[in-house]
Order: sequence, then structure tokens, then C-alpha cells
Amino acid sequence: VQLQASGGGLVQPGGSLRLSCTASGRTSSIGGLGWFRQAPGKEREFVAAIRWSDSGSRYRDSVKGRATISRDKVKSTGYLQMNSLKPEDTAVYYCAATASRPITSSMPREDLYDYWGQGTEVTVSS
Repeated sequence: VQLQASGGGLVQPGGSLRLSCTASGRTSSIGGLGWFRQAPGKEREFVAAIRWSDSGSRYRDSVKGRATISRDKVKSTGYLQMNSLKPEDTAVYYCAATASRPITSSMPREDLYDYWGQGTEVTVSS
């Protein structure tokens, strides 16, 4: 499975972005998709994840109410809609896919994910 992330860019505080992650290859093996981010000088952190079968999802606390993760099984694409963006959301965002069917408690674990895409950069600044 190959993953291609897109949709990053420069946005003003309070603005919105929709990140996309398109999978190719053996997409039937995808059990879940997650988004992680890494800010300059910081460790990579979990943002959100979705179970492919029933859209069960989980979010990190700091994006709850501002982010919505979704997926289009036909297009083999996952999305992360981010609203009310803050400067602290500035980071490189990575998507990752797992071949397992993740339970929500396991979704933040990086070792759950089998495939990683390249990052897409999000900068929130005025």
C-alpha cells in the first residue's frame, strides 16, 4: 500500500484546511487510517484515526471539536478536515494505514501502522 498525502498549505489562524490521503496498491488490506503530525523540534504525535469498516474514530484532545476524520472507501481516500486552526497546529502532517482493524484505544500507537505516506506541511500564521 502506498499513501499520498496532500492538502497542506499556509492558512491564517481561524481558517480551515482539508487534508487528503489517497491509498494505492492493495487497498483492500486497509483496516484503519491515521493522521500524525510533527512540529519543528518536537516529536511526532497522534492527531486522529478512523477504522475503515465502520468509521469508528479517535482524536487527540487538542483537536476535538475542530477536526473531523472521514474516509471514502470507493476512492480509497481518507480526509482530515481541520477548522479553527491555531498556530500550534503548524506541523508536517503524515497519514498512515494499518492492515489490522484497530480498536479505538490502540489508534494513537505508531507501531500499529504498517504504511506511511510522505508528509504535507501545514503552516498556521498571519
